[in-house]
Amino acid sequence: MQNKVSIIGAGMTGSTIAHWLAERELADLVLVDIVEGMPQGKALDLQESLPVVNKDVRIIGSNSYAATASSNIIVVTAGVPRQPGMSRDDLFFTNMEIVRNTTEETIKYSPDAIYIILTNPLDAMAYLAMTAAKVEPNRVVGQAGILDSARMRAFVSMELNISVENIHCYVLGGHGDEMVPLTHISNVAGIPLDEILQSDRLDAIVERTRKGGGEIINLIRTGSAYYAPAAAVAQMVEAILKDKHLILPCSAYLNGEYGLNNIFFGVPAQLGRKGVEKVIQYKLSQEEIKALHQSAQSVYESISILKS
Repeated sequence: MQNKVSIIGAGMTGSTIAHWLAERELADLVLVDIVEGMPQGKALDLQESLPVVNKDVRIIGSNSYAATASSNIIVVTAGVPRQPGMSRDDLFFTNMEIVRNTTEETIKYSPDAIYIILTNPLDAMAYLAMTAAKVEPNRVVGQAGILDSARMRAFVSMELNISVENIHCYVLGGHGDEMVPLTHISNVAGIPLDEILQSDRLDAIVERTRKGGGEIINLIRTGSAYYAPAAAVAQMVEAILKDKHLILPCSAYLNGEYGLNNIFFGVPAQLGRKGVEKVIQYKLSQEEIKALHQSAQSVYESISILKS
């Protein structure tokens, strides 16, 4: 049977995810949105583009969750986007209701689905999706560290004028301004970043990585990033559907790893057909452990609100 991926929220991020996935020919796609006609129009436009690139997948748009029935993966992008001056946490209460409703409705039609969450604040929304859908923790994963690590790779490439294929960056922690880039593990062709870059330039890249989303929002003004987040989701979907056992930085549920419990948090996670198969633990310095636990506090605070 053909794989099926449903994307909840057909705005710029959702429709771009559909674009990336259609080109990879991984699954039939469903775009769902509350705006009448919008997901249907985008789905039809994308469907009509596929003969040009010789791809055969079926794409439909709908205003009903019923169209998502029997999905292998549910991607949740629905929510209020960040505006200039807003933090990810400013979106909390509005997006909380959207994510809760989305997961409660879609799980009725796809009881075996794996959830990929993009809605901010990401880590707390992943936790909410798990509890609202009443599924095992391995079946929910947040798109976070792939995007943050990709941004860092891009900035290092721009700084050194070296191909991104030679650059490997690893960003852990909450998907927010307190994320923790690992500069001694991140490397260029095996050379650690803290050896190949001057400390002031490396510090600047780390800071720009942490503020990467806000930088784009301040430039666009009427929206937020969507190309890079969508590409990151496509990589996650491919890893799951192809059962690749691929290690990617994601927001995964922790049960003691890195000294953290009962929290979704940015860590290296192995993805396969069952979702999150394993959390990989790096050996961190005391300074990195301290920064990681500091980053976790804001996520714990958000989760405590969900439970109240």
